[in-house]
Amino acid sequence: MNFRPLVAAVVAVMALYAMLAAVAELPPYGAPDNPTFNQLAERYIGKALEETGVLNMVTSIILDYRAYDTMFETVVLFTAALAVMVVLRTDKGMGG
Repeated sequence: MNFRPLVAAVVAVMALYAMLAAVAELPPYGAPDNPTFNQLAERYIGKALEETGVLNMVTSIILDYRAYDTMFETVVLFTAALAVMVVLRTDKGMGG
């Protein structure tokens, strides 16, 4: 007897249950009693000029507060573009 479909179904149900349990514990979107996100936004808005010296708030967030994140996103995009170029490359000079 092949138990592979049964095991796959049990694992899928357990994963679905874990995801739903995690989502049920999240605070409501935009809830005022969730200080984590509100404090961060207030810090960015209130102290961006003072802490970074940059007049443009978006630039200060991207280049000063989130520089490593932006750098790694750029690396991921460059790697994806390079992979697409390698996959779509045609070798016309190779006799093929």
